[in-house]
Amino acid sequence: MYWSCIFAPTTGAQAMFIFTILYTENQWCLTLLSNKMCPDVKELSWPGVVAHACNPNTLEGQSRWITRLLKKHLDTFLKGESGLRVFFPLCGKAVEMKWFADRGHSVIGVEISELGIREFFTEQNLSYSEEPITEIPGAKVFKSSSGNISLYCCSIFDLPRTNIGKFDRIWDRGALVAINPGDRKCYADIMSSLLGKKFQYLMCVLSYDPTKHPGPPFYVPQAEIERLFGKICNIHCLEKVDAFEERHKSWGIDYLFEKLYLLTEK
Repeated sequence: MYWSCIFAPTTGAQAMFIFTILYTENQWCLTLLSNKMCPDVKELSWPGVVAHACNPNTLEGQSRWITRLLKKHLDTFLKGESGLRVFFPLCGKAVEMKWFADRGHSVIGVEISELGIREFFTEQNLSYSEEPITEIPGAKVFKSSSGNISLYCCSIFDLPRTNIGKFDRIWDRGALVAINPGDRKCYADIMSSLLGKKFQYLMCVLSYDPTKHPGPPFYVPQAEIERLFGKICNIHCLEKVDAFEERHKSWGIDYLFEKLYLLTEK
């Protein structure tokens, strides 16, 4: 498991730390990527330690069946349309981005880890360019040479500063479950602001006993999705998959389900 995280103390913060957490062979390894001064402490001082976490490649190695779920419900998601704008929040280096781009769609993602973005382009054998995001000091956007993949290297919470536009589709495959519960409303408001007309929003969340594992990835019940998106979205659970594996016992849980939701315009 590979996470990139932001840590900012909740009071009196003067710095933002970006680091990776690698979990392998039952051991944790933390690597500091950068220590950036925060020009606006209040804006970055979200409650809790894991204020923003993502999974550049897989969410605890679950990409195999996540991809199967996506492909199984692809017709429902795309509805036969072409040339769509597809958004990947906390995208990391999700292989689905190239998959959509290869089928003629425009892919836009946001990811805090520059390492994850560079690895995506390298692993997918894609040439790219990079340029600063003028609205966000220190942030960059990485664009494929083909022009149909643009990945913003910044916090998801800074994204509203950019003129990124509206999206036809959103594929949330590990973003909401990585957001600190105290920041979910802010995250949902940002996602809602990006929804275009007749949008389709696919969301994967995890279900387990939250009294036994505090997260991340965090437990997100349907009631929470209703609270966050119910005013503007119809919410339908497409599928529930048993995702429990032997290694999840180290979390202290004895069951784990992946739930795939489709959110559509009311």
